[in-house]
Amino acid sequence: MFENLSNRLTGIFDRLTRRGNLTEEDVNEAMREVRIALLEADVALPVVKDFIAKVKEGAVGQDVARSVTPGQQVIKIVHDHLVDLLGKEAEPLNIGVTPPAVIMMLGLQGSGKTTTSAKLAKRLTETDRKKVLLASLDVQRPAAQEQLAVLGAQIGVTTLPVIAGQKPVDIAKRALDVARKEVFDIVILDTAGRLAIDDELMNEAAAVRDATQPHERLLVVDAMTGQDAVNTAQQFDQKIGISGIVLTRIDGDARGGAALSMRAVTGKPIKFLGVGEKTEALEVYHPDRLASRILGMGDVVSLVEKAAANINHDDAQAMAEKFISGGKFDFNDLQKQFQQMRRMGGLGGIMNLIPGLAKMKAQMQDANIDDKVVKRQEAIIQSMTPAERKNVDLLGASRKRRIAAGSGVQVADVNRLIKQFLEMQKMMKQMQKLGKSGFMRSMMPKLMGGDMSGLTSKE
Repeated sequence: MFENLSNRLTGIFDRLTRRGNLTEEDVNEAMREVRIALLEADVALPVVKDFIAKVKEGAVGQDVARSVTPGQQVIKIVHDHLVDLLGKEAEPLNIGVTPPAVIMMLGLQGSGKTTTSAKLAKRLTETDRKKVLLASLDVQRPAAQEQLAVLGAQIGVTTLPVIAGQKPVDIAKRALDVARKEVFDIVILDTAGRLAIDDELMNEAAAVRDATQPHERLLVVDAMTGQDAVNTAQQFDQKIGISGIVLTRIDGDARGGAALSMRAVTGKPIKFLGVGEKTEALEVYHPDRLASRILGMGDVVSLVEKAAANINHDDAQAMAEKFISGGKFDFNDLQKQFQQMRRMGGLGGIMNLIPGLAKMKAQMQDANIDDKVVKRQEAIIQSMTPAERKNVDLLGASRKRRIAAGSGVQVADVNRLIKQFLEMQKMMKQMQKLGKSGFMRSMMPKLMGGDMSGLTSKE
């Protein structure tokens, strides 16, 4: 999501920063291009007009003209107004109440509401240490209640037992009763959806709202539906009243306009982003971080948080100690690095979060450097014997042919991986000589400016 918009805006601002002085016409020309880019990203026209007007007002001022780096000043102004457009600050859930806090999940059928309910329950359980009860009120869609029960079992969260024939309002009341008796902190009510908004859907949702007085009414909308998602949010807010929005499928091929328009049009905060199918693929929505990503500035805070959540700390500590103490870097270590990279969202996901590296994605694609290459390299390592993984010197011609056949690649691919591995091994030896104090000083320049050719692979 946002990749096309990000590429367009990055190109526009690159041209601005290459100019020493900026005239009002330079700014106007850049804003015309930004306007087109936003409209093509499916941002609502009134939102675009207001955004461009505010940016132009700040960008043609004397402070920018006198600035040593006027291009950078304009980018900062765009960034600040983009943060305002996206919602300024992350807004937490209203769960600091006398238990149980009630969260009502709303949305159309197919928006990902049931999956999002499970993702939210997992996050509240693991991150916030809350005792959560999941309850499905969807008696319309076949097996909807069973689906939530299965998801609950997968994530280790209690689900309300199903009683056949019970109506949604009665299920909701029973869920609250169970939560009070069994001392649950939070109850998540997964309401029914429809293919389109109708009176029956709204009346049922209103009845559940009135019976439970939820502390949060979260609308789940599919970012892939563009402006339809904004229209859906407006209608739910008018008829039910929503407290926040969860945007799902933002990892898909969406243009991003829904997220950029949602807050401005509805006045309701986006609270979470669904970034994948897995139950852990739910991120807290941070407007400032998203603005930085859109403008190609990266997002170091999210990168650190993602690393903390996904990297095995014991493995990382053991590997660091191994390097510093002079232990030999082998293919088992390399495979662990690949696995950790994949858990953090793959090459593309990591590149988007590192400042200055988002622009390299196109170069990586041209060089056939992507997650498929990493998977192929993992397959090569898995086709090695334990002895071969520990000692690269064993890999003669016949062994390379066997490994290539076992992993479904060419011998040339095996040779590329070995070359890459030897370069990494050499780098590790150099860092070992520096000791602890020089470990990170040496690591970053090599990562930022190192030769990436060893990663390439011909299709």
